Amino acid sequence: MSSSSGTGDERLRRWRLVLGGAEVDGTGRALTGTDAAMDRALTALYDREGGDRSAGLGASAPSVARWLGDIRTYFPSSVVQVMQRDAIDRLGIATLLLEPEMLEAVEADVHLVGTLLSLGKAMPETTRETARAVVCKVVDELEKRLAARTRATLTGALDRSARISRPRHRDIDWDRTIRANLKHYLPEHRTVVPERLVGHGRASRAVRKEVVLCIDQSGSMAASVVHAAVFGAVLASMRSLATRLVVFDTAVVDLTEQLDDPVDVLFGTRLGGGTDINRALAYCQSKITRPADTVVVLVSDLYEGGIRDEMLKRVAAMKASGVQFVALLALSDEGAPAYDRDHAAALAALGAPAFACTPDLFPEIMAAALEKRPLPIPEG
Repeated sequence: MSSSSGTGDERLRRWRLVLGGAEVDGTGRALTGTDAAMDRALTALYDREGGDRSAGLGASAPSVARWLGDIRTYFPSSVVQVMQRDAIDRLGIATLLLEPEMLEAVEADVHLVGTLLSLGKAMPETTRETARAVVCKVVDELEKRLAARTRATLTGALDRSARISRPRHRDIDWDRTIRANLKHYLPEHRTVVPERLVGHGRASRAVRKEVVLCIDQSGSMAASVVHAAVFGAVLASMRSLATRLVVFDTAVVDLTEQLDDPVDVLFGTRLGGGTDINRALAYCQSKITRPADTVVVLVSDLYEGGIRDEMLKRVAAMKASGVQFVALLALSDEGAPAYDRDHAAALAALGAPAFACTPDLFPEIMAAALEKRPLPIPEG
């Protein structure tokens, strides 16, 4: 009985924090101590209006700084990031991030990096160093999470794609050759007659494959840009790959020379503005010298401001030349954003289905593209 009562009290407590108090919440539950402090932090951001919590946090620097400290005290990191995002998106306090003291108080994540990058040239010099430190922290965390698995997955794919079918004797992979020829086993001779030899790709410093990352830097793609910069740096560190990173809105910028430092890449972007996918693909197409050994990854919501038919013709031409073309609606943990469904359907008709990809799935997508096998497209 006491256990049931305790569960009921906890349920009332949670509903009271969600509903925000006052007579209309219906719980009749009073809050004290830490619960009361949590409620004040929630009220500051989601003050009640018309029976529902809605925006109510004043946008003065001192009050916001105190509030940021409070939510980090009372809520776990994942919740803090959501509340920060709401404060930035709904209350128009992004400009406060131009103050170094404010940046030092926030919980750094991919979305915060996107907000900082979107501020662009509005950021004063006094804030730039602090902003760079925040971006660097997020990038380092992403690299630790993603780099090792990406290198391991793609190294395996490159090794498999390098196997040759007419190897010299010293390059024969005997285990795989035997498995590939078991149907040619001769019982009377107790041996396998290998009709097809499978060879190891010979160890070489030569580039085996080329990758072109073509990234839409319109405002809705902020998280994708951050992840693409990290993956671009990881791919560029692999000797068997030649990696190019191109970002675009209505203009095209090649950031390949900065790939050794993804933070430099991010500060070379300009989030916001229009979109000209056709122009970006035209530039990428002009840089392809070995189409049969090239993977082009377009990351975009496909809202094309350029010439739609020309864009589709370029994709068709690249695929016809042997290029492996991958279209990602997003490269983030948030799933697909709003996107142009007509353009997505047109790409699918060309054999290039467009889908959202999480950072954890991206190595598998790239491995499949490098090996020229079907992409592991997530359901839904």
